[in-house]
Parts: sequence; structure tokens; C-alpha cells
Amino acid sequence: MIRKTVTKLLSGIGAVVMAGAAPSCNYLDVVPDNIPIIEHAFSDRNHAEAYLYGCYSFLPVFSNPLVYPGFFGGDEVWLFDGVSTSELNTRMWRIAKGEQNTSMPIANYWASKNDTYNIDGGIAIFTAISDLNIFLNMIDLPGDLPVDEKRRWIAEAQFLKAYFHFWLLRCYGPIPIIDKNLSINAGQEEVQVYRQPVEDVVDYIVETLENAMLDLPYNVNFGMDMGRPDKAIAAAVKAQTLVLAASPLFNGNPYYVDNNLTDKRGIPLFPTHTEPDVSKWERAADAIREAIQYADSAGHQIYDAAQSELVSDELPQQIRDASQVRIAATDHWNPEIVWGQLPRSNPDMIQRISYPPFTEANKTSNLLMCNAPPLHIVEQFYSKNGVPIDEDKDFNGFADRYDLRQQVASDTMHQYYIANNAQTLRLHFDREPRFYGAITFDGSLYFGNGSDRLTVAVLKSQSVSFRYSSLGGLIHDRHSSTGYLARKMLHPRTAIEPASTAPIYTRYAFPIIRLGDLYLLYAEALNEAYGATGDADGVTDTTSPYTWLNRIRTRAGIPTVKTAWDNHAIHPDTYTTQDGLRNIIRQERLNELAFEGVRFWDLRRWKWSEKYLNETIRGLNIYGDTDDEFYRVTELHRLSFEQKDYLWPLRYENLLKNQNISQNPGW
Repeated sequence: MIRKTVTKLLSGIGAVVMAGAAPSCNYLDVVPDNIPIIEHAFSDRNHAEAYLYGCYSFLPVFSNPLVYPGFFGGDEVWLFDGVSTSELNTRMWRIAKGEQNTSMPIANYWASKNDTYNIDGGIAIFTAISDLNIFLNMIDLPGDLPVDEKRRWIAEAQFLKAYFHFWLLRCYGPIPIIDKNLSINAGQEEVQVYRQPVEDVVDYIVETLENAMLDLPYNVNFGMDMGRPDKAIAAAVKAQTLVLAASPLFNGNPYYVDNNLTDKRGIPLFPTHTEPDVSKWERAADAIREAIQYADSAGHQIYDAAQSELVSDELPQQIRDASQVRIAATDHWNPEIVWGQLPRSNPDMIQRISYPPFTEANKTSNLLMCNAPPLHIVEQFYSKNGVPIDEDKDFNGFADRYDLRQQVASDTMHQYYIANNAQTLRLHFDREPRFYGAITFDGSLYFGNGSDRLTVAVLKSQSVSFRYSSLGGLIHDRHSSTGYLARKMLHPRTAIEPASTAPIYTRYAFPIIRLGDLYLLYAEALNEAYGATGDADGVTDTTSPYTWLNRIRTRAGIPTVKTAWDNHAIHPDTYTTQDGLRNIIRQERLNELAFEGVRFWDLRRWKWSEKYLNETIRGLNIYGDTDDEFYRVTELHRLSFEQKDYLWPLRYENLLKNQNISQNPGW
């Protein structure tokens, strides 16, 4: 009875969160059964802190492919049709397969904990926002809460509110702005809220983040505070918000203009201009520069693997080069991670689905082996010369990339990448270092398994095969669907012993935002706002897009843009134009941030999903044993992506409950 009283009170306060939504009951975890009022959750500092921590629990689990759409929801990896659904929930894969719907949307974030249906991989975002509004209303109550700490907690709550609005914006476009909860006496008309125009939502998120930044620290204490927001994190999310607003999805998109999506008040919900507004890119560039400055002040820097304990002097240079970005993504709280998330739910899953077996004992259900890149992702990485393989005039025959080539002992460039005498595709030779750090292919050598402990002899013995009868071949319902695995997010110290049935996982803070991400966003924004200007070989002119691009390329072990295109490209002038540089920057992002859950969102904001997600997923023939059989390119699935798919659908039942809310175009 007491709990029903509290719930009734809060459902009135949170009525603004629209059809089917109401605030959370997280606070009940800190309210004794004999205390009937919400004020007890803020009776002292410890209770208030517990409430705030409960609000953090609504953040997406960025490292978990079972619930985060950035992995299985797009075209970067592809699952095996016979994969065990008892071992692996494949609901996000249904998005990639075109099974999104309005009756029970997959990964539904337009939801609350009061909804009476399974949100199917989504998050009760409106509950989270309502809880944060309650926190901000009640935080003055604890008498033992120091003023400085209260200011910081208020700033953290504002950051979370802004981030949850940002999350909804990139999923749904125009959304209601839930800046405060309504009173318990709010009438029906007040509860029936409207979606707000995209530009108003962007301004609200930016303003809320700017307010939060005033009282957030420059950096947090190492330890329990890691992952909580500081000024650099808030500035980075502000930059991401403005980049999204400036990108083709919301900036000059004729599809939304033609569909004339307005609410019942006649207010257009999308920008009405059909040509890009360059001033939005200028605003985004200013925000990214600010985020980089805050990151610099907090001690963040592009991470050189030589700084890591994971790299010993014994490791060959080829392994060091290929490990650079892999270590930047997985070395725990390294200086490049602007915002990371501690392992929370299924923290080992991203590694479990990526690990190949090396012995018969390893072939157990502990290895799912389904994080499989299709051929177009394998081909996406550059040649060793730092240009796309179909653009490299020196590449060993792009047209012959599916022919076989044997690795020989005298080929010292590949001796730590490909097993000696292995017959594998020409496609796997003469590639950039990031390719060998990101892709496990048939005939490849696996470096890791306790990286700094490996001798050269061990490095050369850890070869991988995905042929049908091999160690990495078909194991009932566990197999790579394409004949490849993504190795990048495998921590180098995660190891499986020869007689073991499961790896010993090394956990790490998953990189939500890396400094390398911000550098490439800045290159993109500068090019869009001001064009391809500056020294294309330079790394010091901070007003030039080339500088930020080249800093990433230098760390990756490939030549600067000018050097690469001048000397190796079929079309050497590509980088000199805004359009050409745009494509170079975008491919650099796809390579640098591969398998980190970023591609899924980038393709959407660029409006490239219709380019890539209407292609056929291809791989190698995993049922083959011989060279001719296994290396036969096989079509797995024809993708289908429509304009409507850029935004999530709203659940039909929500529209019935609040008729001021309109459905997204095409749904």
C-alpha cells in the first residue's frame, strides 16, 4: 500500500513523459517499507548518491552487442544463420535484416518502465529523464551534502538529461523536450505533449550541456569516478550533437521536406531547407575545437602503443604497427579514451564472439565465433600505401584480389601477419597495419593471447583457419558466417591456454568516445565548413582538415594524404577538392573506428545507409575445405534499406494514447 502511494505520487509528477510512460521506481531500492514518501530517497547524502547512480544505470551498454545496435544492427558484422539463440540474443540483427516494425519496435527507446510490453532490447529513456528531473527537484533536501558536491551532482544530472535527449534525437529525430515533470494536478491536455522540431531539440541539448560544463570537473579522480562526466566528455557530446545537426540526415534533407512532417499545431518538425546550411558545420567545428581543447587540458592524447605495458621491446615492428589502434581501443583507461564505460552487462561478450580456437580443447560453447565482417568491410581497409585498394595503382591486382597467393619465408613484410606457406587470398596481402590489427582471416597469425609474454616463435605458431574441418570451422551452431572474425576489440591479454575450454578475459573500459574520433570529426567539420584548405602533408596547421586527418594516419602507420595520393592513387587529385576529401575523411573514420559501434551511426547521419545497406552481404564459403571450395565468394543475404529506416518507428500503441504525437515518415 505504501509503495503504491509513492508510485501514484511519482506517476503524477512524471505524467509529461507521454503515452504509456511514467517515472521509475529506482528510488524504492533506498526507501524503507515503512516510509511512504519520496523525500526519504533524499534524506541524506548517501541516499541521494544512490539515487543518482540509479540514473546512470539507464545508459546504453555500449560494449554489449546483444543490446547495443551499433554491432549487429548494421552491415559491419554478420551472424551465422544457425547461431544458437539460446547463447546469443539476435534481436539487434533483426534491424539489419529489415524486420523493424511499429507493433513492437526492436530496440525501443521511446519507452518507460510503466509500459506493459517488452521493450525488446531498448531502454526506458523517458523514465530515465523523469528520474533525473525528480533528482534535480529534490537535491536541495540532503542536509549533509556539501555545496560543491551538490553542484557537481546537479551538473552530472544535467549531462545525463542532455545525453538521453541526444540518444533519442539520433534515433527518432524530433522528440518531446522533457525539461521538467508536470505537477500531480496536471490536466489531460498538459500531459498530451508534442514532438519538438529537430533544431529546438539540438539547441536544448547544447544549452543543457553548456550549463552542466560550468560545474563539471576538468577531469575525474582515477578509480570509482571513472566514466562519470567531466568537462571534456560534456564538450564531446555537445560536439557530436552539433555534428549530427549539421550532417546530411538533418541538414538539407529533401525527404523530410517533401514529406512535410508537421504536428497538429502546423509546426514543421524537420528543417525546411533542401540545401545544406554551412553555418551549422561552422558551429559544429567550433564545438569540436572546444572539445579537443578540454580534452588536451584533461591530459588526453593520441595513444602510441609504445606507451602501453602491452607492448614489450621483444615485439616485432609489424606487430607494433598493427596493434596501435587495437590497443588505443582496449588498453584500460589509456589517455586517448575521452569517455569510457566500465564493464557492466555481459562484459565479456564482445570478446567471446570474436575469439578463434587454437586447439581441440578450445572448441566449446564458450567461443561463439560470430563477430564476422563481410567482404566489403575486409576490402574497406586501405592498402599498405594508405589509399583504397581499388584506387591504389600499385596494389597487387585489385581485379585479382580473390586469387590465391602463398606466403613464403622470404616475404618478411607479412611474416607476422600470415602463416608461412599458407595459401590465402591476395586480398590479405599488402594491406595497411590497421587491417591486420582488426581482421582475423584464414591463414592469419593471431597476435595477442597475452601479447607482452609472446616470443617470436609463439607469434608465428598461432595461426587461424576457418575451413569447414579445421579448428575454426563449423561447430554446430557456432561459426563465422563469412570466414572472418573481427579481432580489434579483443584485449591482447585475453588468453586461452591450449588445454582450456574458455579464455580468461581481460576486461577494459569500452571507448564510447576516443580522441581519435574527435580529430576525425574536426577534419570533417573543417572540410564541410571551409573546404579542402591547408597543407595536405602537414600536421601542425590546426585550421586545416588535413592536419587532423594526418595525425590519425601517422599513428596508423600510413602516409599523409598528399604523399599517399600523389604517389600511389589512380586519381591523385582526389584530396584537393571538398567532395574528394569528404570521401577520404569518411573512409578514414570507417577504418579507424571499425568495430567500435560507430559505423552504424555514421552511415545514418551521412545518409550512406541507402548506399551500403542495399547491397548483398558476401563472405567466403564456410562449408569448403579445399582452397577452391573455401575461397569461393558466397552471397549470404540481400540487404534492404528504405528512406524510412533512417529513423526508428514509434510504437503504434503510443500514438493511440497520445494523438499529439505523429509517426515518423514512411512508418
